Amino acid sequence: MSDNPSFVLKAIEKVEYEQRPIPEIADNEVLIEVKKTGICGSDVHYLVHGRIGDFVVENPMVLGHESAGVISKVGKAVKNVKPGDRVAMEPGTTCRVCEYCKSGRYELCADMVFAATPPYDGTLARYYVLPADLVYPLPDHLTLEDGAMMEPLSVGVHSVRSIADVRANQTVAVFGCGPVGLVCMAVAKALGASRVVAVDIVPARLDFAKSYAATDAFQPPKMEPGQSKIQYSQNSAELMKKQLGLPKGVDVVVDASGAEVSIQTGMFLAKMGGTYVQVGMGTPEVQLPITTMLTKELVFKGSFRYGPGDYQFAIDLVAAGKIDLKPLITHRFAFTDAVKAFNATRQGKGDDGKGVIKAIISGPDVPVGPL
Repeated sequence: MSDNPSFVLKAIEKVEYEQRPIPEIADNEVLIEVKKTGICGSDVHYLVHGRIGDFVVENPMVLGHESAGVISKVGKAVKNVKPGDRVAMEPGTTCRVCEYCKSGRYELCADMVFAATPPYDGTLARYYVLPADLVYPLPDHLTLEDGAMMEPLSVGVHSVRSIADVRANQTVAVFGCGPVGLVCMAVAKALGASRVVAVDIVPARLDFAKSYAATDAFQPPKMEPGQSKIQYSQNSAELMKKQLGLPKGVDVVVDASGAEVSIQTGMFLAKMGGTYVQVGMGTPEVQLPITTMLTKELVFKGSFRYGPGDYQFAIDLVAAGKIDLKPLITHRFAFTDAVKAFNATRQGKGDDGKGVIKAIISGPDVPVGPL
């Protein structure tokens, strides 16, 4: 095909299909024909609000960044893949020369070109270009839908393995049972955590989490009249410890919700000397129980996207059968139905009445369903 149809965010709540030029590639780059793309909360956020923090959509932008596809063309210096290879796509290109890139923390590169983060176009198009080292061949027994899901799974790998350093027999609590929270639970389980506690306010999400990767589930109580958020969070943590038989708390807390009371509760729940990792983005400013953090000597870490080795480790976990991504894909849409896919994701429910965990959009002229 010689055309490049693209799903473009033109303004808040306004999207259109556009024909874009087929990108040219450099010697070290590959042209990928995108086959499957998952919808992320950030995509929906840009559609609804036009910004996330300091990232503001000022010009038309192609959406999408959770993708997999087939190599269409390779630059003359590319050795690791060839046309026809099925690949997962890591959607962030860095400068390669700053101190963070050279020290192995390229996710912190100030010059990151990340798909569907202003001002850069995303992957919801027929073609997308990446440096060859940012595409990962998929084993034959994995689908291209699995490949698209490697992006959120890599977020879980980064936060749970690379940042939290979860080890066998540790106890892990994950706040938030959305897609990122669920993959964090799956990674913790795959790494040998003895208990994985799912925390959410929606019972149906907790039920799914327990059927998927969690060993325990906790639904926080409602806030009492006159109760401060800190008081509520402390009481909620104590109730969790009592109900689940965790008197000392948990080794590792991962917050994938971004909610202030979840963050506070997690810090009260963490054991002495425990680790707390923030991966969920929510309210930009929150009140923290700083004395608790101090007296417990908590290790507090932020987790942002993914770094060296995370994508390949994610693929290896799935290839080895340690994690099954298929149950997370609840809805599938044709490229021409991308608007329906976004509406279902933002509403949390499809036309079938079922809750949306992850919606997958097929590429232009690509059949709906696993490939």
